[in-house]
Amino acid sequence: MEAAMSDPLRRIDALVDADTLPSPHVRQQLRVAAGLTQAEVAHAIGVKRVAVARWEAGVAKPHRSNRLKYAHFLRRLAGKYPAAAQEAPSED
Repeated sequence: MEAAMSDPLRRIDALVDADTLPSPHVRQQLRVAAGLTQAEVAHAIGVKRVAVARWEAGVAKPHRSNRLKYAHFLRRLAGKYPAAAQEAPSED
């Protein structure tokens, strides 16, 4: 019975996690760790460079279809560069 329940739960988890984005700072850290420019990322996703710049600055959020692609891209980079995926400690 547990295996039958896990498939729907995995699908639900995938939907929820599909477009989760890290903080703007981590987005930039991941891109830089990979040695990529904003223009290269924009070309891969199919947007203008200024869109990636705005996403990394936290002043704009990608629309759903771009958000899914961007989230996938960032997850791949986080797997390859785990240190870059870490949030900086707060200065409290």
